[in-house]
Amino acid sequence: MPVRTDVSWPPGLPGSLVYPEVAAGAILAGAARRYGDRVAFSRGAEAVTYRQLGERAAQAAHGLLARGVRPGDRVALRMPNCLEYPVAYYGTLLAGAVFVPVNPLLPEPAAAKQIADAGAVLTLSPSDVPGLCTGQPAAPPVVDIDVYGDLAHLAYTGGTTGESKGVRLPHRNVVVNTLQYACWGSGSVPALDADGGVVLDQVASEDEYPSRLGTSVAINLTPWFHAMGTIAGLNALLLLGYTTVLHDRLDPGAYLADAERLRITSIGGAPALFAALLNHPAIATTDLTTVRTISSGAAPMPLEMINRMRALAPDAVVTEGYGLTEVTMGATLGPVHRSGVRKVGTVGVPTFDTRVRILDSAGAEVPAGERGEVCVKGPQVMAGYHNRPDATAEVIRDGWLHTGDVGVLDEDGYLSIVDRMKDMLLYKGYNVYPRELEEILAAQPGVLAAAVVGKPDPSVGELPVAFVVPASEAVTADSLMSVVNEQVVAYKRLRDVVFVDQIPVSAAGKVLKRELRSRLS
Repeated sequence: MPVRTDVSWPPGLPGSLVYPEVAAGAILAGAARRYGDRVAFSRGAEAVTYRQLGERAAQAAHGLLARGVRPGDRVALRMPNCLEYPVAYYGTLLAGAVFVPVNPLLPEPAAAKQIADAGAVLTLSPSDVPGLCTGQPAAPPVVDIDVYGDLAHLAYTGGTTGESKGVRLPHRNVVVNTLQYACWGSGSVPALDADGGVVLDQVASEDEYPSRLGTSVAINLTPWFHAMGTIAGLNALLLLGYTTVLHDRLDPGAYLADAERLRITSIGGAPALFAALLNHPAIATTDLTTVRTISSGAAPMPLEMINRMRALAPDAVVTEGYGLTEVTMGATLGPVHRSGVRKVGTVGVPTFDTRVRILDSAGAEVPAGERGEVCVKGPQVMAGYHNRPDATAEVIRDGWLHTGDVGVLDEDGYLSIVDRMKDMLLYKGYNVYPRELEEILAAQPGVLAAAVVGKPDPSVGELPVAFVVPASEAVTADSLMSVVNEQVVAYKRLRDVVFVDQIPVSAAGKVLKRELRSRLS
C-alpha cells in the first residue's frame, strides 16, 4: 500500500496497516518488555510499572485457570478505575477468557441482568485480584486463541437510547482498533518484538509528532468499562508508553493542579470533562503549555469549548474522534500531526482501513454536504450482538454498520456528526436536530451546560425544549429563548427552557436524553 500524502493523513504512513495476527494479550506483552521499569499507572502514592503489570497479569491469568475458568468463559469485571483493573483485564485475556465490562455504579438488578445475559462464570471486584495473583507464575500461560473467531470482549452498549446489548468483539478487533488509533496518534506503524509482543515503530518526525513513544503523561478519568476507556484509555496508552495517573472522581481543581504539577502532555475525555475544567476558576492560572494533544470523544464537543481549550493550551492540537461500541471503539479521528488540516466541528476522517458513507432513508448514498445516516465498514466492526441475530441483521447490512447517527461528509472526507437519529425530533413534519440549538446555547456566557429534547404534542408532533444549567441567577429562560430563536428558522425555535442543577450523563459522558424526555411526559 503506497504512502498517502493528503493533508488529513499522518505523514509517511500508508492508507492501510499490516496488523499482526496475535491475541489481544500481546499488547501488554510488547509494552511490558519495551517500557520495563517506566511507571504505567499510578493512583495516589501507589504505582505499577510496565514490567510489574505484565507479571501480575500473567499471575492473574494462572489464577483464573486455577479457579476453573476456561478459554471462552466470560469473566465480568465490576470495578472502578484502579490499579487492579488492568491486572484483571489482561489476566482475563491471557487466560483466553472473555472480558465483560460492568459499570460498578449500575444498580444491582441491572448489573445482575447484564452479567446473566453475558453468561459470566465469575465476577471480579478489586479485592479479588490480589488473591488471583498469589503464588502464581509470572510468565503468561500458553493458551490457544483463534484471533478471528474467539472473543476478547463482550461489551455492552450504553443503553442511552434503548436497551443495552452485548457486542461481540474478537481478539482481532481489539488489536486492530488499538493499532488504528495508536498509530494515527503517534505517526507509527505496527511491529512485533522478538517474542511476539505488539510494539510500535514511530516513523514520523518529531516536528510532526513532538510527543515521542515512552515520554507522555496523562490523567485518566475515562472509565475502563467503556469502549473509549478500554481501547484508547488503556490499550493504546500502553502501546504508546504513557505514564497514566488515575483520579477516583472528577474534581476539576485537583485535575488542574495535577496537570500543572505533572506537566501532562495529553488531555482526553468526554465533553463533560472539558466543561468542568473550563468552569473552574483555577483554569485561568493553570499552566497547560506542556499539553500537546487534546482529544474528545463519546459526544460532540461544542465549538465554543474547542476554541477556549485552544486558547488555554496554545501548543496543543485539538481533535475529536467518532465511534461506538459496535466498532470496538472508533472509526474516525481528526489529524494529530502538526501540519494536518483540522476542521473545527468535524470528527476527522476515517482511520486506517475504514470507510464511511452517508445514506438517505432509501439507502442511497448522498452527495457531499448532505445529511444522512452514518454507515461504517472496516475490520473493527463487531461480529454481531450477543444472542440477538435480528438486531444484528438490522444494523449490519452488506458488511456496513448502520450507526443510527446523522452525519455529513464534506468534499474532503471530513465527517461531522449532526445528531443521533433517535434524538432528532419532528415538528410539523420538519426535522429538528437538537445539536444545532445546543451549540447556540453553549456559546452563551450565562449557560454552563445545555441539552435539547422533544416534548410530545399531539397537534405538531414534538416541541423543542431546552434543559439548561445556568451560570448565574441573572440569566432568564426568556432571554435564552430569545437569543436562540433569533438565530434559527421558525420551526426550530425553542418552546421552553427548563433550568436544572445538572444535565444527566452516563458514566461515559453521554447525555441521558431519555431521562430528560421522561421529565416532560
